[in-house]
Amino acid sequence: MGLFIVFEGIEGCGKTTQIELLGRYLAGKKLPIVITREPGGTPVSEEIRKIFLHSVNRDILPLTELLLVTAARVQHVDQLIRPALHDDKIVVCDRFCDATVAYQGYGEGIPLALIFKSQELFLDYLRPDITMLFDCPVEVGLSRSRSRNKAEGLELAEGRFEEKTVQFHEKVRGGYLDLAKREPERFTIVDAQQSIEAIHEQVCLAIDAKLKEKGYAV
Repeated sequence: MGLFIVFEGIEGCGKTTQIELLGRYLAGKKLPIVITREPGGTPVSEEIRKIFLHSVNRDILPLTELLLVTAARVQHVDQLIRPALHDDKIVVCDRFCDATVAYQGYGEGIPLALIFKSQELFLDYLRPDITMLFDCPVEVGLSRSRSRNKAEGLELAEGRFEEKTVQFHEKVRGGYLDLAKREPERFTIVDAQQSIEAIHEQVCLAIDAKLKEKGYAV
């Protein structure tokens, strides 16, 4: 059976915190869960992540970004996501294909048709069962993300996208919201300016509904 859940949103939207909370929630229900992230999730993909996010690589071309993240995703899907879904596990992923559309498509200007074609060619139409989109103003998200990176000493290692302009991030946010309008049956939009507790409650309600729909005992 399996269930594929993806959390999406701009930098600093709080999705990583909510993934941790959902992981504890589902584990408390004794449900088989795998938590992963993109780029990353496998040894090879994590190495690509280092290149992709490091601030020293600020001159990476948008097309190179697309190729890097696609390569990482192919490895991730083949080695982790598909096997877990095949074993009837619940996969919760921090970003997936929509992130590429939002960042490299809407943000960087790569034609969406090219991105969708690459997903069709290399991922065999794998799609999330539900996508939780955490939405907040760009200034709020960037402030949170930059503060977190500074506190954790990740300003260089994972700060490349935080260095991009506010205008870039506005395009990304708009891209996400446009994708949600296109597929309202898959997306659940969450106001990421609410309290952590309120957001978690909304997430759990949405995930519980999807679990029941897929036949899980919740």
